[in-house]
Amino acid sequence: MTSRTTNQADVIPLRPLPTAAGPAPQDLSQDLSQGLPREPLWRDLVGEVLRRERRSQGRTLKDVSEASRISMAYLSEVERGRKEASSEVLAAAAQALGLSLADVLALAGERLVSLAAARTRSRSRSLGAAGGHRSARTAGGHRSVRAAGPVRPTGPMGGVLLAA
Repeated sequence: MTSRTTNQADVIPLRPLPTAAGPAPQDLSQDLSQGLPREPLWRDLVGEVLRRERRSQGRTLKDVSEASRISMAYLSEVERGRKEASSEVLAAAAQALGLSLADVLALAGERLVSLAAARTRSRSRSLGAAGGHRSARTAGGHRSVRAAGPVRPTGPMGGVLLAA
């Protein structure tokens, strides 16, 4: 074996690779295993927020890139969800758009909540068609099957209710 072959590793993609007839990975909006909307990635949500805010201000990528001192290529990749930006980069981009880092994160959080609610509705519809049962975690960590209805979090911290 040469050092070249021993230093190579198998890479397992986090998302399915595109097929000749299928969409690109960033365009996949369905969890193919269950036919449900896929769990969103934080970098996609933050990129969406940055791009939406930039466009709503009628500003170009070049303009925001110069104002934030982030390369145009890197900022473009952040907006498209291809790069996981550091907090310093996100703060600089937010400031260039006249926002705070907290504003960007709050907007991304709101989007996450709305997508989670849509995912829950999709799951509820598919569970209703499958007989009205679902699996829920109990305090001991074991799964039990219960009739469809609200699942109440258990444990020392209780639960957090998010509304969309």
